[in-house]
Amino acid sequence: MNFQIEIDGVLTDIESTQTLLEKCKELGINIPTLCHHEDLGSQKVCGICVIECNGELLKSCETYPQENMIIKTKTPKIIEKREKILKDIMENHPNDCLTCEKSKGDCELQNISFEYNIVNRNLVDIRKYEIDNSSSGITRNMNKCILCERCVAICKEVQGLGIYEVIEADGVKEIVIKDGKLLGESKCVSCGQCIKICPVGALTEKNSVTELNRLLKNSQKHIVVQMAPAIKHTIGEEFFITPGVDVTSKMVGALKKLGFDKVFSTDFSADVTIMEEGTELIERLMKGDRELPMFTSCCPGWVNYVEKSYPNFIKNLSSCKSPQQMFGALAKSYYSNTLNIPKEDIYVVSIMPCTAKKGESERIEMQENGIRDVDLVITTREFAKLIKMNNIDFNSLPDDLTYDSFMGLGSSAGRIFGSSGGVMEAALRTVSHILTDGQLKQIEFKTLRGFENVKSAEIILGERKIKVAVINGIGSAKKVLDAIEKNKIYFDFIEVMACYGGCISGGGAPIPDSLEVRKSRMKGMYLFDSNSTLRKSHENIEVINLYKNYLKEPCGHKSHHILHTTYSNKTKV
Repeated sequence: MNFQIEIDGVLTDIESTQTLLEKCKELGINIPTLCHHEDLGSQKVCGICVIECNGELLKSCETYPQENMIIKTKTPKIIEKREKILKDIMENHPNDCLTCEKSKGDCELQNISFEYNIVNRNLVDIRKYEIDNSSSGITRNMNKCILCERCVAICKEVQGLGIYEVIEADGVKEIVIKDGKLLGESKCVSCGQCIKICPVGALTEKNSVTELNRLLKNSQKHIVVQMAPAIKHTIGEEFFITPGVDVTSKMVGALKKLGFDKVFSTDFSADVTIMEEGTELIERLMKGDRELPMFTSCCPGWVNYVEKSYPNFIKNLSSCKSPQQMFGALAKSYYSNTLNIPKEDIYVVSIMPCTAKKGESERIEMQENGIRDVDLVITTREFAKLIKMNNIDFNSLPDDLTYDSFMGLGSSAGRIFGSSGGVMEAALRTVSHILTDGQLKQIEFKTLRGFENVKSAEIILGERKIKVAVINGIGSAKKVLDAIEKNKIYFDFIEVMACYGGCISGGGAPIPDSLEVRKSRMKGMYLFDSNSTLRKSHENIEVINLYKNYLKEPCGHKSHHILHTTYSNKTKV
């Protein structure tokens, strides 16, 4: 059913199921919001989206059309109401924008306050809560919380975790971690999706920029850096470049200017991951053992989820380290030995789209004799801050720079690791080559791409048929795991990414992070793949040399020691 209503003097048609907020946004009318988010809808708590309807102020996020509506969006009455809401928030908000992680334009409260000329006049230290730094990847500062409830919604409704809850005592609301725990004690998997939708600085990634900036200026270490595949198609957004555009060369230029000794690519170690994980899959298939399906282990948020919530599936996780950790382990063995640099003198930095990667690098299993595989992890957003604070003009950097050789070459199979379905597709390109002696020419598996919750396919590899699935987001994983436990479905190989869309939507990715932006990022990644001349991991000459000169064979004794790991039951958190 449609209605015709008047908005700011213009007649317009509106569907009965469409809120006035949705219609105004569709018409390009700016209605400020703090609790509404396009991925979640509205939590209907902040009230700043008010509009005037026939003289009455209504929340546009919860108002649906009726006959004879006359809507106004810019009256003095509306402005007065919005200003009052902002002033009330600011009276209880810390006056520390200068040092806030969200102050560079990501803070929605700050942006709306600028629009309405609201100044935080509260000069008193109003800190009521201890800052929660118990998580390895996320800082939680509830002094800045404006009770929009977005974190509650995304954690419960999208990710299916339900870590946060709203409590009320004596008329005062708070958002807390369930069971009175700290974030690091909970079943949080550090996916960081709550960070991206928090409109203020109440939830941020752990800051590693200051430490890294000092190291680059003063350290005597040999500092090498790796960049995850997704970042090449996302960080440009921080410098007003269209989402999805490949800015690899500019990233290399910025890292050289920052002072890194060697600039390498995680695309390389993604290819190594395929060699190891693909071989492991083939071994499990051939044995026909009970440890099928095999799950990918590239995503630390997913690994955290299995360890904390489904420990009976730990045996099904691939024993492979993630590409990040494989790179670090090889830097401190293969690279160290070949260049004759003591591994204790090598400092490995990772630039990742993921907040959970910070915790992954700190795992006890990811170090040997006290020497960590990866020493420090920064997110995509932190990398952008590092570039800006060092006054590097990113957009003017050249477009013809490449990674350093030895551990810098990656196939486009390694690159598509950044998209949901990419790990699976990359693995199938190599596994199909091995199982069919190179007879299967198919290298694109497009049914496994995209944003569906669960994508599946049956692949015929010679005389063998395998069933594979790609799971998009932790929230979708629970249903599949429960069905597998009850023997309702069967798969041989499953990819799981904690974040919808994969690493292009990671907790450390640029903000805003709308579905259209994610689609552009994914499109750019697959465009790179289709234009590449090196599309299979096993054809990467640097990977070939790695096995020829050092590891000898995938899943062999040496590679198993360096590139594989174990996981453990962490349900008692």
